[in-house]
Order: sequence, then C-alpha cells, then structure tokens
Amino acid sequence: MSTGRAQRTCATCGNVYDKAFTIEMSGERYVFDSFECAIHALAPICASCGIRTIGHGVEADGRTFCSGHCARVAGIQTVVDRAEHAKPR
Repeated sequence: MSTGRAQRTCATCGNVYDKAFTIEMSGERYVFDSFECAIHALAPICASCGIRTIGHGVEADGRTFCSGHCARVAGIQTVVDRAEHAKPR
C-alpha cells in the first residue's frame, strides 16, 4: 500500500521507510526511521556511566554527563543537576 510519501533511507540502520523523518543538528541533516535510530546516532554518551544521554544532561570540562551525580563521580563537584533540587508537587 502506497502512502504517496517518498521512501527515504535511515542513516543508522539503512531501512527504507515512507515515514522517515529528518533531524538537523549542528548544521547537518540526518534521516531516521525511528527515535531509537536517532538516539543511537546522535545522543551523547555519558562520560561517567556510558549510557546515552537522551535528557538534558549536564556539561562540564568539555564532557557530557547524564546527571549531576555522574559528573560528581567523575570528580566535578560544581555541577548541579536541576532534578536533584526539584520542588515536590
């Protein structure tokens, strides 16, 4: 069944898909068939625990961390994670 949309190829997995989407990051354009592929290709890796940082994360000393906790584990004591100081609802 054709949707009338152009078939485009995912930059991560190579899947050809009519519902692919484009993300522009740092002046480059990428086509993906899923958020999973976009995360795999573009999300920074936490310098402490190694997971993909898909939230805001924190940056210090030129490195990206998934949280203030991970930054402190890496020896950076001046980083504050907003989630750690959020007011209860």
